[in-house]
Amino acid sequence: MRPLTRAVLDHPVHSLDFVKVTESAALAASRWMGRGERDAADAAAVEKMREALGEMEITGRIVIGEGERDEAPMLYIGEEVGSGGEPVDIAVDPVEGTNLVANGLPNAIAVMAIAQRGGLLHAPDTYMKKLAVGSKAAPYVHIDAPVRENLEAVANALEKPMNDVCVIILDRPRHADLIREVRDAGARIRLISDGDVDACIATAIESTGIHVAMGTGGAPEGVLAAAAIKCLGGNFMGRLVPRNQQEAERAVQMGFGDLERVLEIDDLVISDDVVFCATGITDGDLVRGVRFFGNQARTHSILVHSSGTVRFIESTHRLGARPAGR
Repeated sequence: MRPLTRAVLDHPVHSLDFVKVTESAALAASRWMGRGERDAADAAAVEKMREALGEMEITGRIVIGEGERDEAPMLYIGEEVGSGGEPVDIAVDPVEGTNLVANGLPNAIAVMAIAQRGGLLHAPDTYMKKLAVGSKAAPYVHIDAPVRENLEAVANALEKPMNDVCVIILDRPRHADLIREVRDAGARIRLISDGDVDACIATAIESTGIHVAMGTGGAPEGVLAAAAIKCLGGNFMGRLVPRNQQEAERAVQMGFGDLERVLEIDDLVISDDVVFCATGITDGDLVRGVRFFGNQARTHSILVHSSGTVRFIESTHRLGARPAGR
């Protein structure tokens, strides 16, 4: 299998193409911020992301997207995108955190990961137990270790007292025991309502002040987070947690015979040639949200290469002319 060429990974023109895709989705979704219409925000982002992908010089295949073909008109799993060129697999989430956008809350992002064909796991639409940490703690944690043991390993690796360690967890009833264990261990907790892709990636960037992500969330989102974390040298581990028998059977049909198997980062992101990009829709730990001023908008994105390069990109976009009288 031919890997993504270094030119595709590192050439600044290609980098801007990757960013344009998530920028397009973020700009479209941001118009719906705080309006209580999550589906409208998602539909707007999907349309613009699909349009931008169509202009890229790639032969792309969606492996994580908006659902199966009969569920989604665009960016469905298996859809071919691009104008022709390098064969790649693409994972997308045009709005990671639709509820966050609808309610005007932080940490909504538009996300994409690209790898060589076969380089990204096609995760079933079910839940996944997750553990994410940055590079310093990466060798010392395991998803099956007790919570306290993992937190002590992180504290030691970071040379911090336990009460300086910050754990980010989705605020869900299913996490009540986990939250209690983290508090009993003496670590701090940041609860979030949605958007665990951003939360997991934040553990691998020191400036965020977030050191561990734990809990159960969507499996497809786990692959997206793992793509960025692999590029950043962190560690991500997961285990599928089907919510019902139908989801369990679907996972088995997709080749996940052992649902108890620990999925390590190289299982989720097989390729060593990966590009991850995210653009903020609302302000967050990784990137700032879209800002409108006059007939322009400003976006803030993160672009991560498997080469180890991390770029933060701020762009100003000229929007359509204002209607007369406004």
